[in-house]
Amino acid sequence: MPPLLMSLVFSKVRSAPAPFFVKPIARAIADKVMADFIGPQLRLHVDYMEGELARSPWFAGDRFSAADIQMSFPLEAAQARGAITDAHPRLQAFLAAIHGRPAYQRALDKGGPYELMR
Repeated sequence: MPPLLMSLVFSKVRSAPAPFFVKPIARAIADKVMADFIGPQLRLHVDYMEGELARSPWFAGDRFSAADIQMSFPLEAAQARGAITDAHPRLQAFLAAIHGRPAYQRALDKGGPYELMR
């Protein structure tokens, strides 16, 4: 979650209102941090999680557990930020499996749909 949060913060810095002479500096700093730190960190974390799902269908082994529930939100956030791509088929399958679970569907029926990272 830290790289995702930083991505959100720096994207807001990039688009925040600022005096005309500060805006290019703020954008340049945000772009540099995104390119040199946040982007590589997101790729590193997402690739690691993709690799972990090669070992078993769920994060803690062969059975669905609380670990999978906990991992579902950061992965949904990563997908919303574009960090999960076609190069991550296991993560996409994991999210599809989570979304297909009856308890997940009941939660959406009860609480309504939500949108991440707007």
